[in-house]
Amino acid sequence: MNAGSSPASIREDHTSLPQWVAVGVVTLATFTVVTSEMLPVGVLTPMADGLGISTGAAGTSLTITGLVSAVTASIVPRLLGNLDRRTVLAAAMVILAIGNGMTTIADGFGMLVVSRIILGVGMGTVWGMASAVAIRLVAPRNVSLAVSFAVSGVASASVLGVPLGTFVGNVFGWRAAFGSLTAFALIIALALIFSLPTLRHPETDDATVETHPRRSLLRPTVITGLIVVVLLVTAHFAAYTYVRPVLENQTELSANAIALLLLLYGAFGLVGNFASGAAAGRKPRLTVLLLAAGITIGIATLAAFGAGALAAGIAIALWGVTYGGLSVGAQLWMTTAAPDRVEHVTGLYVGIFTGAIALGAAAGGLVVESAGIIPMLWAAAALALASLLIGVFAPARSAASSGS
Repeated sequence: MNAGSSPASIREDHTSLPQWVAVGVVTLATFTVVTSEMLPVGVLTPMADGLGISTGAAGTSLTITGLVSAVTASIVPRLLGNLDRRTVLAAAMVILAIGNGMTTIADGFGMLVVSRIILGVGMGTVWGMASAVAIRLVAPRNVSLAVSFAVSGVASASVLGVPLGTFVGNVFGWRAAFGSLTAFALIIALALIFSLPTLRHPETDDATVETHPRRSLLRPTVITGLIVVVLLVTAHFAAYTYVRPVLENQTELSANAIALLLLLYGAFGLVGNFASGAAAGRKPRLTVLLLAAGITIGIATLAAFGAGALAAGIAIALWGVTYGGLSVGAQLWMTTAAPDRVEHVTGLYVGIFTGAIALGAAAGGLVVESAGIIPMLWAAAALALASLLIGVFAPARSAASSGS
């Protein structure tokens, strides 16, 4: 694809191979940022030992990254103006590489905090823009599929990123895992420059403003979706951040067995991503609520029957397939609810999503430290159930809204 081609030339009835390649590179970018964020889950114990800190303190590295990326994702779309989105994404990947590089050489909690702050800036920028950019790379009829691919980087991070990072950490040490991510982020930065076209301020937004005054994002369909996302993602990460200690202490699995189980989780998550993308293209709200029900059952099953390896495997598989579809399902809920402000609602959604990651990781750590692992799982299941109930009983749409 010609890097200088205009956005208008992309919006055709047919999506060409170079355009799908560009979507693929954006997918690799989301894969890299989410792997970078979530890798501490897979190497939590050796990472804590290497830095001389507790597993709870090491787990807060996810909280730090989530908080920074939440703020970044919410603010960046409002600051971009007419900047080339391709260049912004590439620069964000370089920032991500710097954060991973600093994690690689961290010698204590202080340097870990700084590295995760830097990583959060890169992550928030990439994840906050990925879906909005993917939409502009394809023909209108392929929008749902493009979003599914872009967001599949999140599920792919669980399928390949975290398990491979865990394996590298087990064999070569956790620092080697973060060092590998440093190099990969730089490669993706170059790929973004050469595969994406020039993408300035969305022309469709300008055209919409000329014919219809821009409405506030604080509309009922958006608010309901964001509340569901906050509760569900908080519940998920309260439990998932500490899934390795759960499997070590309750199921008594070996390190390699845990890596394989995380691979199972991610594989089912990838399936859930594309299945949910297809379903959410038609009914995004219903799709997300079905996913919330599955996440609730998965976590509750792990809490009740997780001492058995088979039951733990079933719970992890159900949890993976349902949570794997959440990102794309909720993203399509947001863009359907606010089609006139895609970049802004995407940034707001990702900011809320990553903020909930931080909240979940912190809350999970507090419950684990004060009450133990099993009470933490039950609390997470209850929170996921609350998100489902709110989504079911909240108004489906407002009189003024056409989304949802």
